[in-house]
Amino acid sequence: MTRDELQASVERYTATFHRHDPAALAAFHAPDGIVESPMYATLKGRAAIEDAYRAFFTSFPDAATTNDVTIVDGSTVANFVTISGTHVNEFYGMPGTNRRMAFRMARLLEMDRGLIARERRVYDFTGVLVQVGVLKAKPTRPIDD
Repeated sequence: MTRDELQASVERYTATFHRHDPAALAAFHAPDGIVESPMYATLKGRAAIEDAYRAFFTSFPDAATTNDVTIVDGSTVANFVTISGTHVNEFYGMPGTNRRMAFRMARLLEMDRGLIARERRVYDFTGVLVQVGVLKAKPTRPIDD
């Protein structure tokens, strides 16, 4: 795929994320794709990836993402985003708190024939848990939405 095609794929992914469609998001991944995530550990295959998207949207039904920067190098894409949402339903054993959370994430995507073969997500998961109240700690300054 060309750089422009990979950039367009990231933009389609973002639009799909805003529709909160777990099956359509999982379809961006190869059938045997892998996602490494602090929140959901290592996911293998579209079914597991779809389940994780569904769980996230259940916990944060107003979740939104903003593309900050996308860098394409060959078939590798680095996508830097900001994700925000309101903790409405159960998340890691804690009922919804209606607290807002926001975090920055780096997504390293290894593409194969237009699909995500492997995705590595890097973000401060402990910070997310503090923001929604699962963990108690003095939080750092929150990210402005």
